[in-house]
Amino acid sequence: MSTGKERTLVQEIEGHLLLAAAREEGRTAAARVASRLGWLTDSQRDDLERHFETEYLTLARTSWRHTAERAEELRHTYESRYRALRQRLVACCVLGAAVLAATGLLVLAAT
Repeated sequence: MSTGKERTLVQEIEGHLLLAAAREEGRTAAARVASRLGWLTDSQRDDLERHFETEYLTLARTSWRHTAERAEELRHTYESRYRALRQRLVACCVLGAAVLAATGLLVLAAT
């Protein structure tokens, strides 16, 4: 299996595990909320838990999407900043080499 395929497989597995964990968190939170409402019938409790879990997953997905978008924005920002810094460093090195070469030529011309 190639590295790209392995990476994709690992990312898919991580995604499934993340979703499973979020579902379990949603179910746990839903059960906790429903347990506080002792007057609900069993069918009402099940319905409430199902809706709560659905909303929990929707909120989690929205949060993940926002996080991914922000990470992409930061990646672009840092990449452009890195490129600018690298260009400045190369320019300084070229300038330094030019100054050293000019100094060397002046020393040779003076002797």
